[in-house]
Parts: sequence; C-alpha cells; structure tokens
Amino acid sequence: MRTLLLAGGKSSRMGKDKAMIEVDGECCISRVVNALYSSNEKPVRIAVSNTECIKKYNEVIDSKINIEWVVDKNQYAGPIESITENLEDPEFLKEDFIQLSTVDVPWVTNDFFNCLKSSIKKEDDVLIPTDGENIHPLLSLIRPEVVLNKLKEGSKKPLSIQFCEINYSLYQEDLKILKNVNYPQDLE
Repeated sequence: MRTLLLAGGKSSRMGKDKAMIEVDGECCISRVVNALYSSNEKPVRIAVSNTECIKKYNEVIDSKINIEWVVDKNQYAGPIESITENLEDPEFLKEDFIQLSTVDVPWVTNDFFNCLKSSIKKEDDVLIPTDGENIHPLLSLIRPEVVLNKLKEGSKKPLSIQFCEINYSLYQEDLKILKNVNYPQDLE
C-alpha cells in the first residue's frame, strides 16, 4: 500500500505555510510523514505546489524516511486535481489501496492509519474517517482505480459527495485525531 500526502495548498486562511507550523515542537508535515511512514514503511509520496517547498520540507522531515516528491502540474488547483493526477501514475494504479492525508492534521497517528487498513472491507472502494458529525475524505483509504474513474467523470461536486457515490464505509474516530488546522485559533 502506498500513501499520498497532499501538501500543495496555499494556506491562505492560516496566513502561513501549514506544513511548517510547529505543534509540540515538530512541524505539521514532519508529524504526518512520521505517522504515515510508521504505519506503512513504503515511500511516502508528497504532492507539493513547487520545488521550493521540497527544499524547505526536506529540512524538517527525517532523512531516513524515503520520500517521493511530486510537483502538482496545476499549481493550487486543489486536492481533487492533485489526487487525480497522482492516481494516473501506473505505479499507484497497481496498488490495492492508497492512503490519503494532508499536512494540516498534526494529531493524526500511525495507529489511526493502521486501524483504517485493518477496518476496510473487501467490498469497500473507500473507507472514509468520520468524527460522527463530519466526514474527512482527505484522510480516506481508497482503491486507486475506482476512485480515479470516479474523479475523471469531471464532477464539480466536493470530494465528500463523490466518495459517497461509490462503495464506501465510514470509520469512526475521535475528533482530536482528525482535527485539521486552517486558522491560527485551531492550534489553541
């Protein structure tokens, strides 16, 4: 199983690069990469908006972790476009599942990712985390071919709706784990 970490956003609501925000003394991107790698130990693919980000993020990510960097073709086009672009990679299509994540979930853990892997059912094309109130599609475990075909339909619907239009299950998790940071007050 491979992982795709989306790190190509503008961070405009936060006012600074969310990947580089420190939580408990560690940058968000480093925290999420460590959780993904600990649960999988395969290269972590990180999609970024430009090559400058690669240099900056490499400085805070453990050098022992195998990172596969990709630069989004359409800078700041959004997560759906980045996911689609990465799923078109034949190496990704070979995988049974791809674990999605974003850099703005600093409290996510390797236990969370391991639980997703062990909870997905044979008939699921997507396992979507939920906190009981909201679903978190950008932390989903996905079947690449099915999801790629869905996204290539070109719907302008949000990912949360598109994922619910294919075979999916929900995985209940504590909001503390799933909480993403969009504004400075989200860190309080």
